[in-house]
Amino acid sequence: MQIGPIWRALMRNKTGAILIALQVAVTMAIMVNAISIIQSRAESMARPSGVDEPNIFHIVSVGYTEDFDERSVIEQDLAAIRAMPGVIDAIQTNSVPLSGGGWSMGLQTEPGADQDGVGVAVYFVDEHGLDTYGLKLVAGENFTPGDVEWRERQATDWPSTTLLTQAMAEQLFPDNWRDALGATVYINDDEPLVVKGIIERMQAAWNGWDGVERVMLVPQHTLFGSTRYVIRTEPGQRDSLMPEVEKLLADSNRDRIVRGMQTMTETRERSYRGDSSMIKLLTFTIVLLLVITSLGIVGLASFSVSRRTKQIGTRRALGASKSSIARYFMTENVLISGVGVALGAVLTVGLNMLLVDAFGLDRLEIWLVPAAMLVLLLVGQLAVFGPARRAAGVPPAVATRTI
Repeated sequence: MQIGPIWRALMRNKTGAILIALQVAVTMAIMVNAISIIQSRAESMARPSGVDEPNIFHIVSVGYTEDFDERSVIEQDLAAIRAMPGVIDAIQTNSVPLSGGGWSMGLQTEPGADQDGVGVAVYFVDEHGLDTYGLKLVAGENFTPGDVEWRERQATDWPSTTLLTQAMAEQLFPDNWRDALGATVYINDDEPLVVKGIIERMQAAWNGWDGVERVMLVPQHTLFGSTRYVIRTEPGQRDSLMPEVEKLLADSNRDRIVRGMQTMTETRERSYRGDSSMIKLLTFTIVLLLVITSLGIVGLASFSVSRRTKQIGTRRALGASKSSIARYFMTENVLISGVGVALGAVLTVGLNMLLVDAFGLDRLEIWLVPAAMLVLLLVGQLAVFGPARRAAGVPPAVATRTI
């Protein structure tokens, strides 16, 4: 079948074809960039936190009386929780990964206010921190009980040792992250800390932070009035132990409020709730655009068939086969959709550049453009198949009618 005559016929009645081509182009630009965003968010949501999420929960204890002996209560609580059957370990800390709230500081390899620091999330733990979170130590050694100190609310001093994640070590020592082990780093411009060990992975409290895996562990218990306990259980024991731990804390001391019990699984779900909603919204938008575009193609093709019914009948009377009639409309749609996806490729790249500059989104992977072009061409062919089949069914006798 010759393309030229079909193209010239389109140009004689080009308004509808232009509108469909523009619709395809806009659909492609939005669809590809939406898929790129979905892909980026899905990858972020799938990042491992580095901790034993299925078996960890956390709970907050807040003392509210003036004579509340926080240090004594923390010591008693930890001893009681760790002694419970089914509990692997427990710690008192200031925050947990992906919780949305926590501490951050800056670390640098040289002292001085003129040195550039690298942002790092801070978790206060004791020697049980690695076992409680299920962290993997890839170099060095863990804290010892002698390293652990108590930190008052207004304190500004820091202990002499720290543990860093590998991501943080790579940021401080880009040539070889292992050089961080045993090195002295500085916090608050000039306070030295010796890197005692390096852990494989742990995430900060903020999932949207570009340094989400830059974490330091500090050997300190905190006396901040409100304390968070993190408990790791044997596999399968978490849900049954949660109410037991809550009851233990509530019954052991009436001068406090016990609240905010939550599993790490719930913490992750809450942290990425916005991303999950965005993925659902963008997916719905893509489907809706494809449906609307398909309906536009169906409408244009149906109108074209009804307008050319007598012409089709004439061609059938002159010997044209049903398949040739169907191919005519299928080819016509390929031409319209082809122009649309070509224009859409340009719009897609332009829109992505705008989104990258305005909102700091990731650049789209270039393979998405040809993939989307093929998808839209296929959608166009599926949409026009019905009208093309109806056109092929027009009998030759139609050519003899005068109306």
